[in-house]
Amino acid sequence: MAAIKVVVTGASGKMSREVLAALVNDPETEPVGAVSQSATEEYLALPDGDRIPLSKDLEALLARVKPDVMVDFTSAAYAVPAARQAIAAGVRPVIGTSGLAPRDVEELQALCATARLGGVIAANFALGAVVMMHLANVAARFFDYAEIIEMHHEAKADAPSGTAIATAHAMAEARGREFVTAPTLKETLPHPRGSVVEGIPVHSLRLPGLMAHQEIVLGSQGQTLRIRHDALNRECYMPGVLMAVKEVMNRSEMVVGLDKLLGL
Repeated sequence: MAAIKVVVTGASGKMSREVLAALVNDPETEPVGAVSQSATEEYLALPDGDRIPLSKDLEALLARVKPDVMVDFTSAAYAVPAARQAIAAGVRPVIGTSGLAPRDVEELQALCATARLGGVIAANFALGAVVMMHLANVAARFFDYAEIIEMHHEAKADAPSGTAIATAHAMAEARGREFVTAPTLKETLPHPRGSVVEGIPVHSLRLPGLMAHQEIVLGSQGQTLRIRHDALNRECYMPGVLMAVKEVMNRSEMVVGLDKLLGL
């Protein structure tokens, strides 16, 4: 069986370089091209010593190398038009970029459905993080109060994280209604309880020494329940990325959330 041909966008980013290394090391996948807006060379060296075409122009690269899948870990402003170009070229998008608006997700779902192409959009590709969110959904039915603390490295651009927002929405959906937010009678500084999503205060930490961490704290009379996931390096996302790259080849629709691929 031929290897799945993959183009990776944002090739100068740390996450995209990790994706390229994972693709090289998996016998079922083959990186065939990369996109970077800061590209100054025509080729990109891979960890195994091979080279692949490197371009600023995604549309031209897709036409040149004819991949099966495009993996995107860039920004919402870039990921959506890139996915449109990929789908138009018959290429299946796998998107790990956070911050996509609901209308953008709906648009890409419709485009994949029309083209009968598989695709994946996931707020988090770490399998442990997906299980964490699933366990939080189970627990949400039994608690009225919850708060989320998400912690990331100091260079993360967005806050709160896409995973934290997705977790809060999913918990409220599982519960069937918003959570109860404990009232603050006097705020001595603005927004002391963080951003509130579905009644759940979400707190963001940005510090050197952190990678990606999230803790969900649920409370009721006389007890608390804590569910936590710690991503210690970017390698933890690669099993989920590779799973998505392979799974989209067997689908004809856009899947939102890695939990759908895990059967949760």
